[in-house]
Parts: sequence; C-alpha cells; structure tokens
Amino acid sequence: MGEYTSNDSELFFLPVDSDHKATEFRLFSTAPPHMRAFHLAWISLFSCFFSTFAIPPLLAIIHDDLNLTDTDIGNAGIASFVGSIFSRLAMGPVCDLIGPRRASATLSLLTAPIVLATSLVQSANEFILLRFFIGFSIANFVANQFWMSSMFSSNVVGLANGFAGGWACVGSGATQLLMPLIYSLIKSLGVTSFTAWRVAFIVPATFQIVTALMVLVYGQDLPDGNYQNVQSATNQPRERNFLKVLFHGLKNYRGWILGLTYGYSFGVELTIDNIIDKYFYDRFDLSLQIAGAIASSFSLANIVSRPFGGVLSDIMAKKYGIKGRLWSLWIVQTMAGILCLTLGQINSLYGSIVVMVFFSLFVQAASGLTFGVVPFVSKRGFTKIWLQITRGDIRDDWEWWDCGCSFYSTAIIFRLQILNSNRHFVNGNHDACVHSSCHLDIFPSMGWHVLWSKN
Repeated sequence: MGEYTSNDSELFFLPVDSDHKATEFRLFSTAPPHMRAFHLAWISLFSCFFSTFAIPPLLAIIHDDLNLTDTDIGNAGIASFVGSIFSRLAMGPVCDLIGPRRASATLSLLTAPIVLATSLVQSANEFILLRFFIGFSIANFVANQFWMSSMFSSNVVGLANGFAGGWACVGSGATQLLMPLIYSLIKSLGVTSFTAWRVAFIVPATFQIVTALMVLVYGQDLPDGNYQNVQSATNQPRERNFLKVLFHGLKNYRGWILGLTYGYSFGVELTIDNIIDKYFYDRFDLSLQIAGAIASSFSLANIVSRPFGGVLSDIMAKKYGIKGRLWSLWIVQTMAGILCLTLGQINSLYGSIVVMVFFSLFVQAASGLTFGVVPFVSKRGFTKIWLQITRGDIRDDWEWWDCGCSFYSTAIIFRLQILNSNRHFVNGNHDACVHSSCHLDIFPSMGWHVLWSKN
C-alpha cells in the first residue's frame, strides 16, 4: 500500500498510507494520533495486568489470612481464566461497536472497584468470585491489539502489536516485584500482616482508574478521529447488533485455529504468571520478596521478547511472505515447548531460573509472532467505520475475541498440572509442541498447507 500523498497527510506527524495508518513506528515518539494511541494502549493494559496479577505474589499471606486450601487456590486460578474468556469473547464485538478507546476505558473503570474490593474479602468463596471478575480486565488486551491495527499499516503492524502487547504484559512481572515491596512498606508502618496486604490493593485499583481516564481524555480510535465522528462524516453504515457481530466471528474456522495456537503461547504465559512465584516460594523455601523478584523476571522479559516476535514476523514476511511468518511462529513456539519440558526436570534453584528465563523469551516471542499472523487471516466482509480498507491488512473486527480465548481451557489444564507436580511442566507443553503445527492450512486463498507450498 503506497504512502498517502494528498494534502491531508500534512495533518499527521508520521508518514501514512491511503487509510491514514502510520507506515513508520517511532517507539519513543508521542506524536498524535498514532504514537499517542500506542503509549496509551500499552500503559492502560499494563495497569490491568498489574491489577490482575497483584494477588499471586501475596498469595502466601492471603492463604494464611483466609485459610485457603490448595483446592481453593486452584479454583481461584480457574475462575480468573474463565473470567478472561467471557470478557474477551465480548470485547471484540464491543470494540467494533463503540471503538477501542471507550471499550478499554469502560472495562478498566468497571473492574477497578472489584480490584479494590479484594481488600474486603473474608472467605474462600468471595476470593474465588473476585478473581473471576478481576480476570475480566485482561480483555483490554483485545482493545490494545485492535487499536494498534487501526493505527498502523501492514508493514509495521507486527512491530506495533508486539511492543504494545509486550510492554503491557510487563505489568504482570512488575506486580510480582512491587506488590511484596508495597506490602512490606505498609507493614513497616506498624500495620499488621493481615491488614497490610489488604491496604496494598489500593495501589493497583488507583493505577487502573488513572490510566483509564487518560485513555478517555487523550486517545482517539482512528487516525481520522473517534468512531462516532468518522461515521457521521462518511455516512457509512455500521453493524450495531452485538450478537450478529459475535456469531459472524464464531463461524470463521481460521480464528479458532489461531485461538488454539495463542492458547498454547499467551495462555501458557498467563498460567505461569499465576503460579510461578508460589512455585519458587514452596519448592526452594524462599522468602516472599525473593520469590516475587525471581518470578517477575518471567514477565519482565516481555520488554524485549514479545516485540522481538513482532519484529521477526515482519522481517520474515519481507523475505518469504506469509510462509516466513508461519515458519518462524512454528519454530519459536516449538522451542518454547522444549524449554518447558526442560524446566520440569531441573532440581536446582539457579538452573530453574536460567531455564525459566529462556522459556519466557520463547513463549512470549511466540505470542508476538502470532499477532504478526493474525492481521492477515481474512479480509473484511464490510468496511464498517474504517475508510478505504482494500488490502485486508487487518482481520474482521469481530474476530478479535477469538485469538487467545478460544482455547484457554489449555491454560486451565496447565495450571492444574503444575499445581499437582512440577514434573507436569513436561506433560503440558509437550502438547504445545504438537499443536504449534496447526498454522498449516489457515490461508486457503494462498493454497492449502501454505508452509509447504512452493509459491
């Protein structure tokens, strides 16, 4: 798609194509609307990850306060995943109906009070219910990636998606590192242990509210403005029936295939985020702070690993087309599976840390590589609110729910296996190695089994 050369291009700080999508990605720029949307998107989702995973690093204290059993903890983890499934199912159509800006901010504002309510929980059932609703906030990942594909052209969309998603996922590592420190700080002021962890949840709840308001005030949905304004200016019809949008996406089998792939990368990553700190705390008899610091390294790798996946996808596409994107995804995700197999066999602390770090790099890069493929799954059936979409460089709006949530049951199985025995690291990701080959036939317009075709 060539660059836009009319006088309208002077309205933008970055070079744009004919749809006014940026053809360059300048990481440290805050130029509106493209790079401002990027920074608002990742910061807002960062706060959601921070809130969602604020509980695991304090789980040892919460366990004692609420008298939780291992079954309660396991059920709470499942509840968190189930909440993310339902919310992600809904978020794609919601983005299509009202735009990613309002969808993201609304979800953050609705879930922030639930995060704060964690400080009031008194029983195991309340704890499980709260984890279910807090899990809803992760659906902002859908709005995050949706927003990036609305702002950036196909030649840099993998890079933009990789950085926006990767930097946001660092929130789950930051909370592993910071929540024990916040808890310790509050406790040092003379607050009892069972009260200090409750007070600590004021921080993630407030953070989430602030970022949501920033998105509402400073963001915009599209390069040319917000959804409603652009629609009014162009008089283009837009589907407003939520169920029609949802079921249209359900009928696209390619979305289900990528959902499976993403479940074995991002789904696995979220599962590890939920249990890795307690794994090190229990198995190697570490302090809460040290276990949290080690666990944080798993998610902090997202600073470079997920963006690298997006960069690799774009580089391979320039050389080999869609086959390059698919081959790189298959290889990286298979390596993640092998490393997870290895992690289950390591019995030393330092060896486990080293393998965990390399595992995190590959499994997170696989997530970035997945979103390098997703924008090319299908062309739009209708233009909706976007202007002049002619090359199918982003997927149907309603398919956003599909990638990453269709097979979150995979992550639930993973959590149960790891909880029961660390050796089950082996059993879980062996399936990831096998199923990572599912990208073979999702592009019928390019020929079945595109990885193996000569053209």
